Amino acid sequence: MKYGFIKAACATPAIRVADCAYNKGRIVEAVRSASLQGVEVLCLPELCITGYTCEDLFFQPALLDAALDALAAIAADTQALPILFAVGLPLRAAGKLYNCAAVVQRGQVLGVVPKTHLPNYNEFYEGRHFAPAPEENSTVTLLGKPVPFGTKLLFACRQNASCRVAVELCEDLWAPVAPSAAHAQAGATVVLNLSASDEVIGKAQYRRALVSGQSARLLCGYLYADAGEGESSSDLVFAGHNLIAENGALLAEAQPFSGGMAVAEIDTERLCSERMKNTSFPPCKSEGYCEILFDAAGEVDKLVRAVPPTPFVPAERTERLARCEAILAMQAQGLKKRLMHAGCQTAVVGISGGLDSTLALLVVTRAFALMNKPLRDVLAVTMPCFGTTRRTRSNAERLCEALGVSLRHVDITETVKSNFRDIGQDERTYDVTFENTQARVRTLVLMNLANRTNGIVVGTGDLSELALGWATYNGDHMSMYGVNASVPKTLVRHIVATVADHSEPALANVLRDILDTPVSPELLPAQDGDISQKTEQIVGPYELHDFFLYYAVRWAFSPKKVFFLAQQAFAGRYDDETLRAWLRNFYRRFFAQQFKRSCLPDGPKVGTVTLSPRGDWRMPSDACAALWLAEVDAL
Repeated sequence: MKYGFIKAACATPAIRVADCAYNKGRIVEAVRSASLQGVEVLCLPELCITGYTCEDLFFQPALLDAALDALAAIAADTQALPILFAVGLPLRAAGKLYNCAAVVQRGQVLGVVPKTHLPNYNEFYEGRHFAPAPEENSTVTLLGKPVPFGTKLLFACRQNASCRVAVELCEDLWAPVAPSAAHAQAGATVVLNLSASDEVIGKAQYRRALVSGQSARLLCGYLYADAGEGESSSDLVFAGHNLIAENGALLAEAQPFSGGMAVAEIDTERLCSERMKNTSFPPCKSEGYCEILFDAAGEVDKLVRAVPPTPFVPAERTERLARCEAILAMQAQGLKKRLMHAGCQTAVVGISGGLDSTLALLVVTRAFALMNKPLRDVLAVTMPCFGTTRRTRSNAERLCEALGVSLRHVDITETVKSNFRDIGQDERTYDVTFENTQARVRTLVLMNLANRTNGIVVGTGDLSELALGWATYNGDHMSMYGVNASVPKTLVRHIVATVADHSEPALANVLRDILDTPVSPELLPAQDGDISQKTEQIVGPYELHDFFLYYAVRWAFSPKKVFFLAQQAFAGRYDDETLRAWLRNFYRRFFAQQFKRSCLPDGPKVGTVTLSPRGDWRMPSDACAALWLAEVDAL
């Protein structure tokens, strides 16, 4: 359970109805197979020791006794395995028959959970055979030992405080108030559902939505193991549709009738982090619950769950296009509101021929279209100086022409030199003053033009730059509305590419050339006409910093866990030394540059990670990074 990950699985053994000895063999095979794959928690289907479709045979003592014998044999045959698993069987207790899940590890039955909600409609007749779970826990004698019996059982891992497992059965999930809701409020982060859900048209899709939705509402990992091959086909067909979800995301699935095992890691630390921040999730209420300790099977060193290298950018093309379009719409609507509220005639944008200013200008033109305002009132300004190259200036001009906005050139070279003389700066000294003077003069030009034209300055800086502090304080750091403030650099690129793919040739061609241009503030003199100052060579690759930002801020993961995930996501692309170096740089800059984020202008929130001091991120400007840097150094 390294870094809170628990490797979990759902499996459907091929059984024979009422043949407990045969079923025992198939169940043991499934447990062994899962254990060989490093699975730590396994969920098996409802009543799989006997078969779900035994009907009135459930009243036969021969079947019930055979089920107990099979459970004893299953426990004995898996005694050497560290895996925790839940298996379904009918069980007599206090003069009644219950549909139960037995939770087993290392040859011991740790607890038994009876089903609460018994379907007795349409094709289901469970009320004919079983009693609903008692309200309170008790003890039953099972295999010669007292065993906790009831719905309020929590199986807690000794090695990982964030891993607490609870159980419900099939119909419990379909009920208006599922037992898993109480389990989650009692601290369960992983819920096992032993199910026997027959297959009808449309049910698989509904089942996916139900499992995913429950995991989202409860901020939990949810394992759903479905009955399959071998169940009676007299009136029903069972498909073995196994599902694993985490906080609304479907992590793994064994497709109906595939006979497969669903395997995934559940990140219990991530779930606990989300619950801690979510004020709608109540404090732990575990009254009446019995906690049963178990030992972790081992540590997960390599994940089977996907760790996308670009967490802000969907991998699937249709979803990616939809996200890009949605973000553009949100940015434009936010800017429209600000322009209308301020009674602006113009919107002023500094255009460099780079990605961020390009996206900002695209947003401005959309906002003006929403307001039915003429694009001539969009004032794009190029401000060439020492580092401006012909390529970026040309692209800025072509972009404005293709969009039909007004373009103004303001060469700031003499103004910058004048300021150098005022403060005694040697213009041959390429230091931070040399760079930042240019950035602040550009902001001065934009602000004054906005005043002259009854407009506002639209900021261009993106989320990644704000995280790293890659902005000049009171230079490009400042605007009257920052439309890109919550859009990370990796996503900026895809949004611009999406617009290019759906534009006329003149606009598409210039957008693609801008996409191919190295990211640069162009504050140092060009070399042979080419960009000399390449941002990613100085601060590091933006794909890495966006990855670090997502996991460090959105999920509050420790540096060592962020590093572990980066190893999985960027295997074969970056070695450990490179990852460590840029991770250290990320934390160093993130802490040192908070003062720039503490006074950001307004800007629309478009995703789950933003750094607005008025919203999602509030941090002292002088917080110390020593703890985080020490952890990185210890990797």
